[in-house]
Amino acid sequence: MLLKAGVDISRLKRQIRKALYKANNQYELYDEEMVVTSTYEGNHSAGSLHYADNAFDTRKPEEWGEEIIDGIRDTCGKDFDVVAEDDHLHIEYDP
Repeated sequence: MLLKAGVDISRLKRQIRKALYKANNQYELYDEEMVVTSTYEGNHSAGSLHYADNAFDTRKPEEWGEEIIDGIRDTCGKDFDVVAEDDHLHIEYDP
């Protein structure tokens, strides 16, 4: 797992931190490097779970995208939303 310059994962709450490592494991299964591009820093919509330390963004997988995204959804479970945006994945803990 790589962190984009300026990204801080230290404030992530327990459940989303677990999801961070589960997501990384899915990337590794397909020999891809996960790059975390945002946690609380940056500009997000009002009410975003980024500001509550319950969300992170990653770069989209280069290959095996659907398989990795499905794997993240399966391993994280129903309390997490995994949203494929144009240029990144948004993962949040929202029970």
